[in-house]
Amino acid sequence: MRFPPHLLDEIRARLPVSTVVGRKVRLKKAGREWKGLSPFNAEKTPSFYVNDQKGFYHCFSSGKHGDIFTFLMETEGLSFPEAVERLAAEAGVDLPKASPEAARQEARARGLHEVVELAAAWFEAALAGRAGRAARDYLERRGIDEELRRTFRIGYAPPERYGLRDHLAGQGVAADAMAEAGLLVTGPEIAVPYDRFRDRVMFPIADLRGRIVAFGGRAMSADVPAKYLNSPETPLFSKGRLLYNFHRARPAAQEAGTLVAVEGYVDAIALHSAGYANVVAPLGTALTEDQLALLWRAADEPILCFDGDKAGRRAAYRAVDVALPILPPGKSLRFALLPEGQDPDDLVRAGGRAAVAAALDAARPLAEILWMREAEAGPADTPERKADQARRLREAVAQIRDETLRRFYRDDIETRLAAGRRRPEAWTRRDGGAWRGRSGAEARGGPPGERRLTISPALASRLGLDGLSSPREALIVAALFAQPHLLHAQADALAALEIAERDARALRDVLLDCALHDDACEEAVLTARAERAGLAPALARMRERVRPGDRWALEPGADPLRLAEVLRQAFTLQRRSRTLHGELRAAERALAADDSDTNLVWLREVQAELQSIDGAEAETGAT
Repeated sequence: MRFPPHLLDEIRARLPVSTVVGRKVRLKKAGREWKGLSPFNAEKTPSFYVNDQKGFYHCFSSGKHGDIFTFLMETEGLSFPEAVERLAAEAGVDLPKASPEAARQEARARGLHEVVELAAAWFEAALAGRAGRAARDYLERRGIDEELRRTFRIGYAPPERYGLRDHLAGQGVAADAMAEAGLLVTGPEIAVPYDRFRDRVMFPIADLRGRIVAFGGRAMSADVPAKYLNSPETPLFSKGRLLYNFHRARPAAQEAGTLVAVEGYVDAIALHSAGYANVVAPLGTALTEDQLALLWRAADEPILCFDGDKAGRRAAYRAVDVALPILPPGKSLRFALLPEGQDPDDLVRAGGRAAVAAALDAARPLAEILWMREAEAGPADTPERKADQARRLREAVAQIRDETLRRFYRDDIETRLAAGRRRPEAWTRRDGGAWRGRSGAEARGGPPGERRLTISPALASRLGLDGLSSPREALIVAALFAQPHLLHAQADALAALEIAERDARALRDVLLDCALHDDACEEAVLTARAERAGLAPALARMRERVRPGDRWALEPGADPLRLAEVLRQAFTLQRRSRTLHGELRAAERALAADDSDTNLVWLREVQAELQSIDGAEAETGAT
């Protein structure tokens, strides 16, 4: 077979459908999917949809449907081999040569799959037998019952040095095939190859199609050097390119809308037992680019759930470094940092599904973790330290290859730096001292004489939390209605903007519809469209809610350069404030679940930053 299925799966995993299709079709995000005008038929209303999680596109106007290979064949007239070769080169996947040797390699791979499957069955039987009693007891203590053992095909490797080797030899398997599959330890100085896994609980590792290709073994004895031991690299297995349980988690992630990555096999099984089938784990290493591509194939914003210790935090920070250079538009990561000393398995046993839900709901965005990492690197309490912190942040953001995304991250970081957000502390300093951390009930009031931060009614009105459009949203919408010559340049940013109030969103849709279908938009045309949609009263309310200091932007002849700068700032602040509102809700849920100083400080920080953004905006509007 010239193009074996595992190779095609590898190319699909590295190239999302939206990336390939997006070169020919202007796609816009629509929930979990992307939509755009059909490349096969002339149309004015989008009927063409792309789903990265399911790995296909579908055109309702033509009935055409397929994956990335089909798309190139349909749109460029390529043959299937030509499409595979082009996409493989783009994905960095080496294709096997069409030769008798390639055919022999494919046959050998099929043979290795059979060998590994025979080993998995033997490990399962050993766990169920008399020799596996201690291993079963260990698994029961970890909350892994018989049903979970069957689901994940967990087994046990007995302590005998040649147990698996002799069993497979009795099945007609050659020793060199066992070694090539990673089941035996061999070498120039080893006269008699012996079993790689001995006295270990065995966790089978499957490929994208669910076929077992390798194993992870957890030692039963505390005396062995390696607590966990994985299969070596083999023709079937590369640990940096697979994720434990991915073949099961992918369909569950489609239903849940996200994917959760934890640090270990037992953690993944624990979350599965708590009702989270959409969970995976890396294979004993830090996350790689290939593994992130798999995560993004299943979900736009997968959650990385790390242990609540220094090692877990370091793992989160390493993931930031891996993700930033390859971060594509529309994709990101969220980070669930667990309480100190807990891992997901502990969390499930202590609080069940509710505790897991609270931790995942409190997951923080990638930009927040980037900021947290640099804030924890040391205090920014002098001009020199502030400058060093700013330098590190800007260098990190500069790694982002996508120009638009890099600009948005730069805006976010500059907003944070301007707000002067400090490193989290238990309490603010006063008179040269620091308040000590307090118990939850005591902490709610803050230090003596200091009242708890809350959002005032006036601030809630400014931020759009009172059910009305905020002055910022009103300014964005009303200014673009009044100055439509800016609309085409701002259309992409406007489409990506999260707007809270319903009328403002409806008016935004009128603006985008005009930008999409009309080469030139005029104020009269926009106003007429709003009237036909029954939105004339809403537009009047938008204009009324613009702050007096910003109403010059609605006047004919407004300075275009000044107006463009004001809109840029408004877009930046709107993105930041909506991110903070999401973080505020997460902080409130976290505090409700765990009434601790850490969560209270988080909540107070978010509230303070919301106030600082509003204050900075009000000051700008008054100038």
